Amino acid sequence: MNFAIIGSGGREHSICLTLKKSKKLKKIYCIPGNGGTSEIAININIDIHNFQILKDFILEKKIDLVIIGPEGPLVDGLTDYLEKFKINVFGPNKNAAQLEGSKIFTKQICYKKNIPTAKFGIFENKENSINFLKNSKFPIVIKADNIAAGKGVYISNNLDEGINAVQEIFDGKFGFAKNILIEEFLEGEEMSFFVITDGITVKDFGTAQDHKRVFDGDKGSNTGGMGCYSPSRLINDELREKILKRIIHPTLEALKEDGIIYKGFLYAGLMVKDNNPYLIEYNVRMGDPECQTILPKLDSDLVNIFFATINQQLNQKKIKWKNKKSICVVLCSDGYPDTYKKNIEIANYHKLKFKKNEYLFHAGTKKNNQKFYAIGGRVLNFVSISKDFQTAKKNVYSHLKKLNWKNGFYRKDIGYKVLTS
Repeated sequence: MNFAIIGSGGREHSICLTLKKSKKLKKIYCIPGNGGTSEIAININIDIHNFQILKDFILEKKIDLVIIGPEGPLVDGLTDYLEKFKINVFGPNKNAAQLEGSKIFTKQICYKKNIPTAKFGIFENKENSINFLKNSKFPIVIKADNIAAGKGVYISNNLDEGINAVQEIFDGKFGFAKNILIEEFLEGEEMSFFVITDGITVKDFGTAQDHKRVFDGDKGSNTGGMGCYSPSRLINDELREKILKRIIHPTLEALKEDGIIYKGFLYAGLMVKDNNPYLIEYNVRMGDPECQTILPKLDSDLVNIFFATINQQLNQKKIKWKNKKSICVVLCSDGYPDTYKKNIEIANYHKLKFKKNEYLFHAGTKKNNQKFYAIGGRVLNFVSISKDFQTAKKNVYSHLKKLNWKNGFYRKDIGYKVLTS
């Protein structure tokens, strides 16, 4: 069979490598892909926002399944568009993708179904937002309503920080924002919880703890993710049942009541306190870098899982996992998440040699004349799976030290909450 993966990040590279393990595979096209996918698939430089050109290519190459990695095309309705032409697509439709496309849409579902989440207010302009902040208790959370690649969230500790957040969001830092969401600050510890669903059956797809802040000790600006470990140290059977019963199932039920069938990955960003979960937000795809951290532990054929999902036969599939711990560390360009240089050679790249259970997933890279260049903020994802976190951490950081890329940086403390040193 022929597959097409939409996207160019570490998530898409990890999906590509996992699909390569399937005996059902014939060809994989990555649109547009990156330097890493160019070595294991065929990169196609098509604008993923041009649905017609995408559709023409998919039909021409007789693609059996399209996997949509990033949130943008899902929110814009690529699944709906391709399905009109009888193309198999893995990823939720436009209505379902509102869970990520509009934080307010999700909050309204929480209110309707009594899903535990932070108290919130919705505001349409700077003036009303700032007036509300003047009478608020800090810290407080301020969010752009639109998708913002994981960066449109501010935790403001005082009024000045809150006003700055409001101004940046309404001034278009993350694209046009019609509304802004202001929430109470939830105390606890964050966890990423993943499921896969065909609209009928819901199955676990792993947990992780992401490190969003750019600097060690969870300091500095929010990013798309600097690294993570899996499974989360917080997960246990009781908490899992609470998440499914109080958050996941009521959400899917609310969608069904509005005639929306959700098919694909669903990623719940949670705050956990006293073993009780509170929903922070939903993403309608696998996380990045969580995907790179979780997929290497999968011990089932991903192709079969994808087809069972789109055909609503997930109840017939048992998803098997390796009993391993996993750590992922992201190597970034100097200056990320703000301004950084592009087209910088990743010197020493060919010195890297990986053993079994060690992985390198590319993100913002391109390959030219057998050399790799950084073209994005997040550049490479170093991953190791092992029987324990300590070994996984040692393996990952040994490769980062060996590469010793002078134009980049990475956090030295990924997984610190499960590691003593």
